[in-house]
Amino acid sequence: MTIRLHDTSARQIRDFVPLTADCVSIYLCGATVQAAPHIGHIRSGLNFDIMRRWFTYRGYDVTFIRNVTDIDDKIIAKSAEQGRPWWSIGYENERAFNDGYDVLGCLPPTYEPRATGHIPEMIEMMRGLIERGHAYEADGNVYFDVRSLPGYLELSNQELDDLRQPSGEGETGKRDPRDFAMWKAVKPGEPSWETPWGRGRPGWHLECSAMAHKYLGSAFDIHGGGIDLIFPHHENEIAQAKAYGDTFANYWVHNGWVTLAGEKMSKSLGNSVLVSEMVKHWRPIVLRYYLGTPHYRSMIEYSEEALREAESAFARIEGFVQRVTEKVGETVAPAAEVPPAFAEAMDEDLGVPQALAIIHTTVRQGNSALAADDKEAAAARLAEVRAMLGVLGLDPLDPQWAGEGDRGEDLHGVVDTLVRMVLDQRQSARARKDWAAADAIRDQLNQSGLVIEDSPTGPRWTLGPR
Repeated sequence: MTIRLHDTSARQIRDFVPLTADCVSIYLCGATVQAAPHIGHIRSGLNFDIMRRWFTYRGYDVTFIRNVTDIDDKIIAKSAEQGRPWWSIGYENERAFNDGYDVLGCLPPTYEPRATGHIPEMIEMMRGLIERGHAYEADGNVYFDVRSLPGYLELSNQELDDLRQPSGEGETGKRDPRDFAMWKAVKPGEPSWETPWGRGRPGWHLECSAMAHKYLGSAFDIHGGGIDLIFPHHENEIAQAKAYGDTFANYWVHNGWVTLAGEKMSKSLGNSVLVSEMVKHWRPIVLRYYLGTPHYRSMIEYSEEALREAESAFARIEGFVQRVTEKVGETVAPAAEVPPAFAEAMDEDLGVPQALAIIHTTVRQGNSALAADDKEAAAARLAEVRAMLGVLGLDPLDPQWAGEGDRGEDLHGVVDTLVRMVLDQRQSARARKDWAAADAIRDQLNQSGLVIEDSPTGPRWTLGPR
């Protein structure tokens, strides 16, 4: 068994070899909490949740760090715009992100450090970089000297002479315009912390280098994030860490965007689809299926049509789970191991689309067993399906999704009573062989968005796809 991952720094898929046997250390760039999350933000957390689950299934002890950027230019701008404290905005949106991760079934991280909780570690790193000649102070700012580090820009594969480094307001005193700010001098009305170089606040890149060092040490296995972070964020993280003396990440893994009308989904474009709103209209498990089943490196073009297709595809899986459970008369436990073909797909750079094809094939085999009244074979296929779905966080029988299966949970009992009354009328029509009336009742229910299935224990209803 060898897990292989696409390493951005190597530009190829590599065999995964952990630094410590049977252990995996992962650092994921998490939320910048200036606003509530859209599904593009949550996709990254979900992709790495699946990675974590697969490593755990393969027997690794996983340490998973997902940071929170709770101070930056955007949060400060929102504070001024809304007339609210920066920390109030940050905390409110941090909770919204965690709600989004939770509702879509992401496991909580091992640690979730905030940037503002690690100022001493940042100061220590800056002090070390200045002493080593890789950083300098100017006008209360602390900058990293990019020319001091051979190999800078190897991750993003750029040429230093062509570099255009993003700069913020007040970044004065640079020796080279390509140098980047690790610490920003205080400006009136902004939050600040005391340092040997005056009061100020951290730059975006410094926090992750310092927190990865604190929680994972000088070397760790995997650093993750969206492809938009390759430059400048991840490139500058590497520069700080390696100049400080760390080996830093052994593998760099990046997920693709969720796009809308061909553009990256972002707050600045005003095209975000908030998780809090999406779950009012779509079941969370369907959203997880939609965001988690494409390959993590692929782009997802958002559309309601694509979501409806995902809903229909998951309904086929979920319907099989329900039918076998009814047929067997008890809950079938997940198999101890996933099928070899599923494992092979997941081992090869987390090939979820190929793994999902194995799930659907197994569902079809199980349905054939049900049609042949072979309960033993159907139960065996269900056990395999549950094991595979569990790895993806999509098992509808998992307690995570308890009570989630029906939209409008509070009304479910009322709707069920009304539908049962209509189904009783349909059963009476069938008993007197009035097939036209029975079919008419079924068609009317279908037009209302309900799917009626005749099972061995009697008719049952489910909500159909949109």
